[in-house]
Amino acid sequence: MHSDMLQAAAASLPAAQAGEAAEGATVLIGYGAADELTRFAADPRWTVHVPGHPAEVRDAVRRAVECGVRTYVHLSGEANAEPRGLREGFELVREGLDGVVLAVGTTLDPVLRATEGLDLAVLYAATVRPFDEVALRTAVLAADHADVILVEPGLSGLSAQQVARTLIHVPHRLLALGRADGLDEAVLTRAVRDFLR
Repeated sequence: MHSDMLQAAAASLPAAQAGEAAEGATVLIGYGAADELTRFAADPRWTVHVPGHPAEVRDAVRRAVECGVRTYVHLSGEANAEPRGLREGFELVREGLDGVVLAVGTTLDPVLRATEGLDLAVLYAATVRPFDEVALRTAVLAADHADVILVEPGLSGLSAQQVARTLIHVPHRLLALGRADGLDEAVLTRAVRDFLR
């Protein structure tokens, strides 16, 4: 268990509440509950953050309170080695031409290890709702193959519909993987390599 994630959330909430919170701000924090993540991700009225590092947790909570939006922050028992995703949208972590991997939250470090030596673009998402269609479409169109591997900390396929909608006019293949399905790094490595052409 990575208690730093919980500590970051606990430390952020009192500080955020003491400041001027925007009207209508609602921040809910869930810890490791894949069913909760699925429920909030399916509701378009909610912003959904899936931070991969304690610094991202603090940033997500602070932003949610300041912006006054309904926000669900999903915490995991793991953390990436370094913070990313401290800005809106998906971040290009590694360039590549054989396809695109979208790593959500704490799946980034395992994805980077599993795809080492492969010519794959890796995007990182600390926020899955709203879904950054522009970044995904840009990365897919820049690749030689429109192959997308979606790796999320919840159940597989959580954002598969968003990927399909984003690439509706782009013939593509999609592999959706979820850590909540018991996906470990060895299985992830095999699944990625088996999926590639």
